[in-house]
Amino acid sequence: MTTAAQAEPDFTPEPDFTPEQLARGRALRRAQLPWLLGGRLAGLALSLVLGLTPAGARLVAWAGGVFGGSWAAQVLAGATALILLGQLLVVPFNARVRVMRARYGLVTQGWGGWAVDLLRGLLLTLALMLPAALGIYALTGWSTGWWWLPAAGAAALLTVLFSFLFPLLVEPLFNRFRPMPEGELRSALLGLAERDAVRVREVLVADASRRTTALNAYVSGFGATRRIVAYDTLLSTAAPREVELVVAHELGHVKHRDVPRGTVLGAVGAAVAVGVLGRLMSLDPLLRSAGVPDVADPRSLPLLAACLALLGALGGPVQAAVSRRIESRADRHALDLTRDPEQFIAMQRRLALTNVADVDPPRLLELLFATHPSTARRIAAARAWAPTTGH
Repeated sequence: MTTAAQAEPDFTPEPDFTPEQLARGRALRRAQLPWLLGGRLAGLALSLVLGLTPAGARLVAWAGGVFGGSWAAQVLAGATALILLGQLLVVPFNARVRVMRARYGLVTQGWGGWAVDLLRGLLLTLALMLPAALGIYALTGWSTGWWWLPAAGAAALLTVLFSFLFPLLVEPLFNRFRPMPEGELRSALLGLAERDAVRVREVLVADASRRTTALNAYVSGFGATRRIVAYDTLLSTAAPREVELVVAHELGHVKHRDVPRGTVLGAVGAAVAVGVLGRLMSLDPLLRSAGVPDVADPRSLPLLAACLALLGALGGPVQAAVSRRIESRADRHALDLTRDPEQFIAMQRRLALTNVADVDPPRLLELLFATHPSTARRIAAARAWAPTTGH
């Protein structure tokens, strides 16, 4: 790809979308945004209030006291209370977003199924966080000054392990998968992977239609477990060539080793975050504000959670910027592999219309939150690719 093709081109959404289509995407974005941001801010505010005042310490002591008041009871019951409070707080915000999306035809799941998904997510969070909390406080009991060092190593290892196990253990909790039937499309997708020198074990179809009308596909797994997964909504809506373009984009992630690199970066980031957390949790002003003597006290759990929430919020825009860059590279890979910018543009247009996307959102929102370039930018990049390569 030449420098000219890689440079961000000028773009305007008007040639590809009618004023009504543009207005529809903007209307949904404006309807959702206050609730999406409100949920994030409410969650962060709750973490800071509980972590930076003695209220959090009292909550952990009360929760632990219900189960006998031992060290382990405070850690486990306190962590459970914090997780439950945080998730319950954002339920109304998420429910309101769901109502908005249902009005635009994006939701097919009933409220009962949604509640079951919330419960599954809660149980998964508890299964991951409670052992982690026990491990952290076992280490702080060993050393209040150096607990973060082995914790950082453990965080890095667990990040790698979870990345490997996610498609095998977590994905099946939320979706059912079936092999794609033999036929032209399956052969085309496998041929695309073969042409890209990407080893794929199988092609699966996810039952996304029981939750949403949105379109998507992805490649998950490592090595022998790698598979192409397409939403059934995509297969029933998009033309076969458009499905190939979506999969070609996902193959770009594999080709550029985005998952292994992302896993390594995530592991390094987790280790660094734990190191920063260790420094923050040693600051006397923070400990005094939380009403605890030191980090070894299980009542410091809310302060730990508050520091993690703050680090996550500050790191969000950086992670989004890295993600947008990776997604742009995958788009270029899809264009290089298929040499079909016209169908790429058609695919982007279909995705935007079906998903009711704001194709050209305010730049500040894109910089702060967007994990993908806007549709208008992706289409403009495809148009810039075509004359450069002569296709």
